[in-house]
Amino acid sequence: MLAYALGRIAVALGLIWAVATLVFLVIHLVPGDPAELLLSQGGVAADPTAVAELRDKLGLTQPIATQYFHYVGGLLRGDLGASLLDDHSIAAEIALRLPRTLELILAATAIAVLIGLPLGTLAALRAGSAVDRVLAAAAGLGLSVPVFVVGTLAILVFAQKLRWVPAGGFVPFWRDPVQHLVLLLMPAATIAVGLGAVVFRMTRSSVLEVLTRDYVRAAQAKGLSPRRIVLHHVVRNALIPVVTVLALHAGSLLGGTVLVEYVFNWPGLSGYLVNAVEQRDYPEVVGIVLTISVAFVIINLAVDLVYAVLDPRVRHG
Repeated sequence: MLAYALGRIAVALGLIWAVATLVFLVIHLVPGDPAELLLSQGGVAADPTAVAELRDKLGLTQPIATQYFHYVGGLLRGDLGASLLDDHSIAAEIALRLPRTLELILAATAIAVLIGLPLGTLAALRAGSAVDRVLAAAAGLGLSVPVFVVGTLAILVFAQKLRWVPAGGFVPFWRDPVQHLVLLLMPAATIAVGLGAVVFRMTRSSVLEVLTRDYVRAAQAKGLSPRRIVLHHVVRNALIPVVTVLALHAGSLLGGTVLVEYVFNWPGLSGYLVNAVEQRDYPEVVGIVLTISVAFVIINLAVDLVYAVLDPRVRHG
């Protein structure tokens, strides 16, 4: 297991280096002058003096090799540069906002798993029944409704009509833990609607496939209780494709929670990215994109390690 883990970590580090290099090359190989694009407003040409000063500030006047050396050196030190607008540290701002987005994604994933996994298993065990059809219809509805519609309806019903929770906002956990969790609940549940439907469908399909395996029939022939067979033989082996789907969706949610964060006024990383693009803050955009890419690689590394725990064949294959 240790050798497998070290091998996957080495691959992940290589991917992170490749992603960082790709981001650098894309910025420098795309047509146009980044400094001129940043300073151009409404099609009006930027002042040449201002363009020259910005190019010098961004280090664009240096040779490409020197720029890359300084770029990688800064990344190794955890330095993502400073904002063009107010000169604040981009790394510090990302360090403040990233945990909020990760918390939102983790809470949504937990809700989705708690709902989708047992209901998917139940639907598979009762395949073709009325329960299966009702749950499948509900999952189809959850997948078809856009996340901003779910969020708007949640605010309308639970915040404005029933007044159970606030419509949105953010309070740090250390300041008021209860209020923080209350404000987290609706945006997390909004994301969990679609994600839970995906988990339900994948769980149902995977459990149905595992139920046809020979080792399940052998366990039934031994006289093991249905509960023991389901928990110890079916669900565990059905989890691998479910973990895969969760990893893919969790990675995409890092940059895909924009609408949810906007609707519920949740100050996370996605909203920060939107503001950086609107304000043409080139260093911020690079830092955020790189952070999301690295987080995606780390999530996939964690999934590979979970695979090895769930299925020993993975690490010995």
